[in-house]
Amino acid sequence: MAMAIKNRKYPDKKLIHHSDRGFQYCDPKYTTFAENNNITMSMTEQYNPY
Repeated sequence: MAMAIKNRKYPDKKLIHHSDRGFQYCDPKYTTFAENNNITMSMTEQYNPY
């Protein structure tokens, strides 16, 4: 994610990170890092990536 943030083409645009509820995406270090970089976290219920 750090590389994606660094290489963003439109850093001023709102960004939403959508994923299933995998434990790697729920980790507080990951979510805090994303939120500190103005990324809104979005996760589905029932572990469904759709």
